[in-house]
Amino acid sequence: MSDDTRLLDRVVAVFDEGSLVGDAGLLAVGTLAGRLGLEGLIDETVRPPAAGRGSGAKVLTAVCSMLVGGSFFSDADRLRAGSAGSVVGFAPVAPSTLGTFLRSFTWGHVRQLDRVQELALGRAWDAGAAPAAERVTVDVDSTVAVVHSDAKGGAAYGHGGRLGYHPLVASRDDTGEIVHSRMRKGSSQRGHVRFFAETVNRVRRLAPDAELTVRADAGFLSWGLVDKLDALDARFVIAVASNPAVGRAVAAVDDADWTPIGYTDDGEAQVAETTLTSARRPNRKPERTVRLVVRRTRLVGDQADLFPNWRHHTFVTDISEAELDTKAADAACRSHARVELATGDLKAGGLAHSPSASFTANAAWLACAALAHNIARWTARIGQVHDPRKLTVGATIARRLLTMPGRLVNRSGRPTLRLPARRPWADTFTTALRHIRNLPQRC
Repeated sequence: MSDDTRLLDRVVAVFDEGSLVGDAGLLAVGTLAGRLGLEGLIDETVRPPAAGRGSGAKVLTAVCSMLVGGSFFSDADRLRAGSAGSVVGFAPVAPSTLGTFLRSFTWGHVRQLDRVQELALGRAWDAGAAPAAERVTVDVDSTVAVVHSDAKGGAAYGHGGRLGYHPLVASRDDTGEIVHSRMRKGSSQRGHVRFFAETVNRVRRLAPDAELTVRADAGFLSWGLVDKLDALDARFVIAVASNPAVGRAVAAVDDADWTPIGYTDDGEAQVAETTLTSARRPNRKPERTVRLVVRRTRLVGDQADLFPNWRHHTFVTDISEAELDTKAADAACRSHARVELATGDLKAGGLAHSPSASFTANAAWLACAALAHNIARWTARIGQVHDPRKLTVGATIARRLLTMPGRLVNRSGRPTLRLPARRPWADTFTTALRHIRNLPQRC
């Protein structure tokens, strides 16, 4: 046994230091939440039966717990250890209080929490957390929140054979923020047309002068959705599943109309476009014809004999060729994959688990997870943590800025948070905190 190991054996662990803070970087998050007035906003908007003295501290307890890796009610106790509560700007509640609070939610209270998400986005965008843009693109996706107990209310085996829920998520393409979210039962494939409409209307309220484009995969496409987006004057780029009508349209494309595009060294890709017309529609609705863009790919070289045929990917859009040529339209459609980064980050964070047996409690938990997801991005952008064109990953923000130890002391009458010497991201944190503190205070 080495001398170092013997020394470790002599160390006594005593949990008696009340001034320590395990996640001292939450000072930046608490400051941002205070500048945006989130606690008061939640208190005014969300009023379930178990709100007690207010909902703000309870929701923010869940949010801050998620930001430092929490995914269960019990993880909230992390915010009450030592002096952790002194750096977040509110009094963190006990896990039992948080659980009772969320289990008291009805669907109406979940919608109140949805409203908070919109109002918080508006305040953050006004504070500079998102660029003012002439065009805003929103990606809508459905994901699977897996659970491991059939006691979870509303959980069911979906089309993928996994037990869980099927939440809908809409994220802003250029920032990765979640602009809207909705929990659905595990077997549900419904409600997406209404969700699209709510998302479009929300973005219109937040950015009334921006031209809005909605992107989605083939699981969402219906002529009813196309009609709804047209009525809302929202542009769309939506993938199309293979079916006989699409097959006939693709087969009718002349070989001379295919244009090569960049692809991998062992394959080739081409794009072309045609139109797709709806079949006879119920309720005497007229036929619709939309622009259909096709990308086809195949292998070349040694592997070509294994997969010699073209594989086709198709999508429809109402954006004209004059505004978006065939190559640019194909690139725009492929960029929809960014939504997977947002949903993956969400599921790696607060939505790693659905902690309650109550469906509405889990729906509220999703709304809290979406708020935590956004706060991480607001902290990064307002705090100028990195180049705004770079992807913000919640786990990276937590590791570099939030989950560092500190000691809260009184130095000549001034509260001082003493942080580790030689911290690699010390300058990043102090810069972020300075920029956040420069924000005006919202009531």
